[in-house]
Order: sequence, then structure tokens, then C-alpha cells
Amino acid sequence: MQPIRTFNVSPSLPQRLEPLRQLAYNLHWDWNAESKDLFNRLDPELWESSRHNPVLMLGTISQKRLMEVVEDDGFLAQMDRAAQQLADYLKEHTWYQKQRSDKPKECYAYFSAEFGLTDCLPIYSGGLGVLAGDHLKSASDLGLPLVGVGLLYQQGYFAQYLNADGWQQERYPINDFYNMPLHLERNADGSELRIAVNYPGREVYARVWRVQVGKVPLYMLDTNIEPNKTYDHDITDQLYGGDIDMRIHQEIMLGIGGVQMLKALGYDVTAYHMNEGHAAFSALERIRILIQEQGLNYAQAKQVVAASNIFTTHTPVPAGIDLFPPDKVLYYLGYYGDIFGLSKDQFLALGRENTGDLSSPFSMAVLALKMAVFSNGVAQLHGKVSRQMFKGLWRNLPVNEVPIAAITNGVHARSCVAKSTQELYDRYLGPNWSSTPADRPMWGKMEVIPDEELWRNHERCRLDMTLYVRQRLVKHLRDRGASPREIAQAQEVLDPKVLTIGFARRFATYKRATLWMRDLERIKKILLGDKNRKLQFVIAGKAHPKDIPGKELIRDINRFIREQGLEKQVVFVPNYDIHIARLMVSGCDVWLNTPRRPREASGTSGMKAAMNGLPNLSVLDGWWDEANYVLTGWAIGHGETYEDPNYQDEIEANALYDIIEKEVMPLFYNRDGDGLPRGWIAKMKDAIRLNCPFFNTARMLAEYAQRGYFPASDRYYSLSSNNYTPAKEVAAWEENLKENWYNIKIKDIDVSSSPDIQVNQTVAVKAKIDLTSLTNNDVRVELYQGAINADGDIVNGVPVVMDYQGEDPSNLSIYTADITYKTSGLQGLSLRVLPKHKHLSNPYEPRLIVWAE
Repeated sequence: MQPIRTFNVSPSLPQRLEPLRQLAYNLHWDWNAESKDLFNRLDPELWESSRHNPVLMLGTISQKRLMEVVEDDGFLAQMDRAAQQLADYLKEHTWYQKQRSDKPKECYAYFSAEFGLTDCLPIYSGGLGVLAGDHLKSASDLGLPLVGVGLLYQQGYFAQYLNADGWQQERYPINDFYNMPLHLERNADGSELRIAVNYPGREVYARVWRVQVGKVPLYMLDTNIEPNKTYDHDITDQLYGGDIDMRIHQEIMLGIGGVQMLKALGYDVTAYHMNEGHAAFSALERIRILIQEQGLNYAQAKQVVAASNIFTTHTPVPAGIDLFPPDKVLYYLGYYGDIFGLSKDQFLALGRENTGDLSSPFSMAVLALKMAVFSNGVAQLHGKVSRQMFKGLWRNLPVNEVPIAAITNGVHARSCVAKSTQELYDRYLGPNWSSTPADRPMWGKMEVIPDEELWRNHERCRLDMTLYVRQRLVKHLRDRGASPREIAQAQEVLDPKVLTIGFARRFATYKRATLWMRDLERIKKILLGDKNRKLQFVIAGKAHPKDIPGKELIRDINRFIREQGLEKQVVFVPNYDIHIARLMVSGCDVWLNTPRRPREASGTSGMKAAMNGLPNLSVLDGWWDEANYVLTGWAIGHGETYEDPNYQDEIEANALYDIIEKEVMPLFYNRDGDGLPRGWIAKMKDAIRLNCPFFNTARMLAEYAQRGYFPASDRYYSLSSNNYTPAKEVAAWEENLKENWYNIKIKDIDVSSSPDIQVNQTVAVKAKIDLTSLTNNDVRVELYQGAINADGDIVNGVPVVMDYQGEDPSNLSIYTADITYKTSGLQGLSLRVLPKHKHLSNPYEPRLIVWAE
């Protein structure tokens, strides 16, 4: 029976308990221990069964219990403290205000296909989403004027369960938005705020939901509404679900719909951040608006858009990039080319590295890179990999100069460090440990923390994890209809006093989740060999529903457990989520990571483990490659790359076994007279002291702000000032530049010295260049010096800007410079010409370069 009218029914709270509603609808509770404790205290069983959802709790808790807590002075005092903490947090003076107090009003929009904020909002799949959630949390902490943009998925990512054979199965629970910490955005008259996005032959409507993340709003689009057709309802149905047509529908809604949504909400955005290429269509919509509403032409509009766009790539392999067939791009988006005045091939070239290859697919990453003034990878090694991957976009530019920077990921400390551990740090390090930089003397106080107190706290965390894993397994087995014997066995898995290795991540094949099982006899010997030095594994993670090899890895682990009778020592925890992750990164003893280098872009779970005092045991990939892996854990290998993956697996599996047997287990079980593993505790303290202050999102967001948001926002204001006069100027300049660039001729280079020189000897260089219709103000002339490799190329070259000396009688421009070489050996010298303009963020922006021949 269809209703004739619907009502959104809110929880009925006694007036004295109204602060609970305010707390529930701001996700600040997720990283505020007082608030989280408060909801757990209200009803521990309901808190757990609701997936830690305070809104659902308040809607289902009994009136009897509410009346009880109204009379509970202790509860009311804690509620008032939590409410005051939220109020103080929302009005505190922030880092951003100190940095940009003299700037006009700014707004940064952060687009992401997924956000992992807390386990009661299952709209994320893995590390990318959790990173995006942490990004918003730290933006709130720092006070950045940032808004999040995403899609609100009706089913989100799947819930995982295993059949009796250990094969992953998927369920898609329906998200009840009205019982989640979400606000439905409305117009002034109370009607739902909606936007309309153009798709072929129709408009698709979306309403807007907001989740408040501290000071930062996250706005998400929902198409599951009338009058949309059934197919269009499903655009915001599943994260990464459906076929390629559904994927392009989703990315149109995220990018184009996201821009329209911000406009409808009244935001004047000054910097846009595309977290991965999923939102790259946002650039097309921004250009359209500037053309049709501000009267700019395509070249002028593109200058404004690119100057204020930021792009972060998380993909270390080409296979991870979204690619669309050219015919689909033209079918869904070809009208943008018409508006821009571009031919079909010119429009498709926006998403192609090789614009001359008319059959190549349309790459979302390439579109994002071409439409962004600042791009970055998510670890230093990933930055190198990304420069190598995308070097074709900057032809003739040395790979190390490709303008893709690296901002190493971090994690939100207050979200991932166990409550008892946070209290320990608060007590000995002070309340600001979660955002204090590494160079501050506060980190020297780590030695003040008593070894026994740190160790006993960690043992409690291991026990908490063990009890929860048992509880989760029992529920899973009961749901599956397992036998009483299996259920009884699950209640005894893991020993809370035994060395525990944790492995939890997405089950993609390159992560090699079964590397530790490569030699079954050897790992069985390690697991079962010494009753006084036992070892156990806790494993969790999901494979994408269509990733059969990933699912096979999960099945292989579960078969190994069952066939070898290792149910107590090796546990696979089903339905991995943020809550399980937090328990594991605090309750395990060692965090294991075995990706195939350099396939791991960053990997943030190990950072969370380190913040809780866990040493990492990992291949040197992603973030671990730049950590102090000697003092804070163990490295598998030395950063080698291999041609033969089987040989690599053999070498690195053996290295893993050796480290466990010869280093990890002896250090863990070597106890003093007080029963304390002093050497292990020292490594725990180093893990906290050296990793916590750097690998956190407080540092990461400050870096994004200073290197990305602030400059992009400033460029937006600069180019849009005076009715976009600077944008028009630089567009005209670039058009003239491209018309004349290839007429530049390097006529003569005069080097003062012979081929044999000494270290630090000054070498004078003079060049004559025919700039034709260009002037010295349009170009930057550089010498490029460095060592010569075996192929005869300059490597790791250093540019030296030459000084303009005027023109000679034949109208050739004269440039001079003095250089020296700091090291001996075979060295080289070249000369190059690059564009120059006051509104360019860097000389590589026009992607033009002339080298001496």
C-alpha cells in the first residue's frame, strides 16, 4: 500500500537531554572520547547493534531509559561536558585564521567518490574513502573553509559474509538516511533543495544531504527520488557498482552535479580539489558556466578553471585509471564540446595523453591533470611513480621535473588511536600531541611514559580486540547457520597474551595477502613450533565483488585455517569496517603489509598502527619507504624491483619468515624480571615518537593548504578580478605564444672553457636566440647541467636561469650565465627555453619547451 503522505519523525527527547541531539548530528563525536563514551553509556547494547549510530539510538531507545538518565546526575554532567567541548571546538581560534587573516572570504571544495568517516555511514570501500574522511576531519580541526562533495549511496559498499567454503558473499543493506547523522537540505519555503543534471534526452534530479563533520559540511547528492526513472534512481545506489554506463552516470553526477549543487547552496568556491579522477567532469561544468554566464571564451574560461583546480592521484598503475570509450564520452558529454567551440577530436583530446591517437580511450586522470594547476601523488615514492606514468603529458621535459608533486598521506590521530592510549598521551605528552610537529621538544617526553604503563595499556587493547573478534565471529557463524561446535570454537579463538600480527586491507592481488602462506610447512612450524613463543594472525578485508582473484585469496586463507586446524591461531574477521580497523590497529602487536613494490600508492593503515605504538613489518612501498623502518619496525627487502614475480614472492616470503623468527619473536618474548619486553617497548615508543607527528592529517592538510589551496585560491581571485581581465590577458598571451613558439631558434651557444675543467671552476656561457615575434618577457632561458649517464643523457639536471643582456645588431636576444660543477666525472650542459608570464603558476603549465640541438 503506497502512502498518501510521508512524515520524517524525529526522536522525542526530554528537554534536559536536547544536547544529545546536537551531539548526535555532528560527527565530532567520532573523534571526541567524551561524546563517544556518553552514547555508549546511554545504552551499550544499542550502541553496538546500531553500528555506533547515535541518531538511530535516539530514535529507538526506550522512553523508560531516557527518563532514567534524566535523573542520573553523573550522566547529565558528562553530557554537559561533551556539549561544551563541541561548542568550544566550533568557536576556537584556528590555524587557518592565523595563516589567512588578511585574505578575502575563501571556500575550498573537496570532491571524492567515497568518504569513510565512521562505520554507521557505510559509503566507502577502503583507504581512499577513509583518507577522504580524515581529510575533512583535519580540515575542521585546522579551520579550513572547506566543503566536501560526494554521492550518498542507498546501498553503499557491500556487507561481506563468508560461506562454509570461505568464499566471499555480498549483501547490500539499505541505508536509512533518516536514521543517520544526515540533514536534508531545504529551500527557504521548506521544500527539498534539488538540482537537475543533463543526461542524453532527459534531466536527472538529485536532492542534497549534509553530514556535519565538526566545522566542515559534507554535501552528498541522492538521485533515488521522483520523478527520476528507475535507472536514474540507481545512479546513487552502489559505490563502484554497475557497468561502464553506470560509472559514467555516477561521475557526471559527482563532477557536474557537484558543481551545480555548490552553486545552488550559495557557495562561491575559490579552489576545487579532485580526489582522484572520478570528479574530473567538474572542470567541464565550470568552464561552461564561465562561458555561458560570464561571457568568457573557452581559452579564457579554461585559464580560470585550471588555475584554481587541484588534483590528487592515488593510482600507481595505469589499470587503476577510469577510462571511457570515445563514443560514450561524446554521447554523454559531447554537447560541452559544442559549447566550447571544439571539434569532436579536440574535445576528446582533453582526456588523451597522445592527442593524435584518435582511437585511444578518454582518461579521467588525464582530464584532471590537464585541468589542474597543482597535482600530487600521495607518498614520495608514489610521486616518482606518477611522474613516470604521466610524463607523456609534458613531452621533452625530464621526468624528475614533471610537475606532479608528492604530499604524503596521513591519518586523523584522534580517530584511530584507542581511547585509553589517547588518555595516556594526553597525560604525559599534553593535549596537543595529535597535531604537534616532529621538531617540537614535546616528543622527547615519550621517554617519560613508564614502560609498564604503556605495556599494560597495550595488553588491554589486545584483550579488547580479542573479545570483539570472538563476538564478531560468533555472530557471523550463527547467521550462517554453523554447527554448535564451530560456534563454541569461535568463542576461544586467539590468545590475548600471544604475539599477534595484523593484516587488514582491500584484497587486491598486488597486496599479496597470502604471501605469509607461501611456504606452508615453514609457517606452520612458526605457528605451532614453540609453546613458549606462540604467534597468531588476525586478518580482515574485502575483495571487490567482481574481483575473482581477490576472492580466491580470501578463500585460500580460510581453507588453510580449516585444513590445518589453525582456527585458534589464525582468524579471518568477516565484514571489515572502520570499527574493526580501529580495534586491530590498536590491539595487534605488529602490522603486516606485503604489496608488490611500487604498487602501493601510500597505505595508511600502517600509520594508524604506528600511532598506537605498533611496529610495522612491511615491504618498502608507499609511506613505509620514507619512514624510519629500522627504529620503528622491520623492512622486508631493501626496495628491490623484480622482473619475475614468482622469484620476488619466494625471496620476500623467506625474508618475512626470517624476520619473524629471528627478530620479531625474540624481541617480543624477551622479558625482564618485571615481565616486561623492554626492547619491544622501546620500539613502540620510537614508532609513536617518529611516526605520529609526521604521518598525520594535521601535517598533511597544512601542506595541502600551503602548497595547493592558498595559491589556487589566490590565483582564482587574481584571474577573476576586474571582470576577468587578467584571465583574458593570459589567454591572449598563450594563444600568441603557441602561434610563435615553434619559430624560436637557438642560434649560438658560446662556452668559455675547454672540455676539461676542474671542480668549482667558473664557466661562462653566452647564448644568442632568435625569439621571432616573442620578447624576453615571454620566455625564460635556462642552462641545464648535470652528470651524464651510460646512455649519454643528463640525469638529475639542475636548471640555471640565464640573464637577458639585450639584442645584438641582428635582433638576436643575448643571454649569459656563469656555472660551476660541484662533482667530478663526465658532466653535461644543455640549454632550453620555457614560457614565462606573471600569471603562470610554473613555466611547465603551457607544456611547451625548446631544447638546444
